[in-house]
Amino acid sequence: MASQLLREDEAEFLASLEERILRAVELVAALRKENAALSDRLKAAEGERDGAEEALATARQETLRLQKEIEALQGDRKQVRSRIEKLLGQMDALSAS
Repeated sequence: MASQLLREDEAEFLASLEERILRAVELVAALRKENAALSDRLKAAEGERDGAEEALATARQETLRLQKEIEALQGDRKQVRSRIEKLLGQMDALSAS
């Protein structure tokens, strides 16, 4: 009778151990699946980041180009203004004579 109880305890222990092992295997499988999904999301996010960095670099180059163009136009404006003031001064001199 005692050996039969011992065998039943061993059987219950093995069944419990088997159940825990199966749950662990299922958990590992689920974690691997989740890890694969997260890896895919990471790759996609890295691709988006790289695209954004390229767009930022392009925007910075365009900003520098536009700043130089503005500076050149401001210089041209000063020259035109100076020439117009000079011409107006000459016209005033002519009309005063």
